[in-house]
Amino acid sequence: MKQTVKNTDFEKSIFAAREDNFNGLAVELFNHQYRHNNIYRQFCDTLKINAAEVNTLKKIPFLPISFFKTHTVKTGIFETDTVFESSGTTQTTPSRHFVKDIGLYRKSFTTCFEKFYGLPQNKCILGLLPAYLERKNSSLVLMADELIKASNNPLSGFYLYDHEKLHSTILHNELLKLPTLLIGVTYALLDFAAAYPMQLRHTIVMETGGMKGRREELTRTEVHAQLQKQLGISLVHSEYGMTELLSQAYSKGDGIFHCPGWMKIVLRDEDDPFHIITAADVQNRSQTGLINVIDLANIHSCSFIATDDVGRLHANESFEVLGRADSSDMRGCSLMSV
Repeated sequence: MKQTVKNTDFEKSIFAAREDNFNGLAVELFNHQYRHNNIYRQFCDTLKINAAEVNTLKKIPFLPISFFKTHTVKTGIFETDTVFESSGTTQTTPSRHFVKDIGLYRKSFTTCFEKFYGLPQNKCILGLLPAYLERKNSSLVLMADELIKASNNPLSGFYLYDHEKLHSTILHNELLKLPTLLIGVTYALLDFAAAYPMQLRHTIVMETGGMKGRREELTRTEVHAQLQKQLGISLVHSEYGMTELLSQAYSKGDGIFHCPGWMKIVLRDEDDPFHIITAADVQNRSQTGLINVIDLANIHSCSFIATDDVGRLHANESFEVLGRADSSDMRGCSLMSV
């Protein structure tokens, strides 16, 4: 196996990934993780995958995301910089992502944010993430905190439950026509918008998902309709990320997400989880299936993850998230018990 996977040259190639070299990078990373990630290799071997025959991303096996709840998913042997943990109730087991190099995560989310939204120092960034701030080891909080610091604006910051202060800050920024980004967990944004309706002209509102039993479950369309009406905005932005990844996709409205060059969404068939559907297969129409994520930045964990989300993939590689799949669809989860 090429040693480039282990050094900074491969990391540089990841963040310069393009459509014409993505397949080669993915196959190279698959081979590296097959050799050096014990859990992933055992999963592939259980499926009787011949690694030598994997020469295209459609042949790469995707590890069920539930393995992050039950196994230590690491490529290589290393001391962790940090361990990200998912949110959950006391009745659920959180996912754990063992991060070798926190700098790689910073590089990923910073480069991605600048690609979609420009330099953070050109904005006032406000975080409304109470459920995440109340627990440790949230990858979303770390990202938001770094962007807040990078904005270098004294009004940027987290607003835990102080909606009145958040309201006055946004009104201040609106009066000065200061570009502002309000990033928040869905239920908290809905609570804030209901208590403080206003007409925003210079503020981007970005929801990160997450009701977590705090409110009646709503569709994304219903959530966006409420926020649009109460905050006087035409579009609601969204972030699609998860504990198990080091990369995010963004939507600038209508729930249509786009990935950075080093991240790709493919679908798996609901009846045949090993049948992979790419944007090239979709052509001039869209297709629905279960979301698989390729995250080339996840070098030291697993870059090929089968999520529990149902999605719609479009020919231009944009995608939508339609909801959660029933757990019975994750048939691969029962293939291994190590």
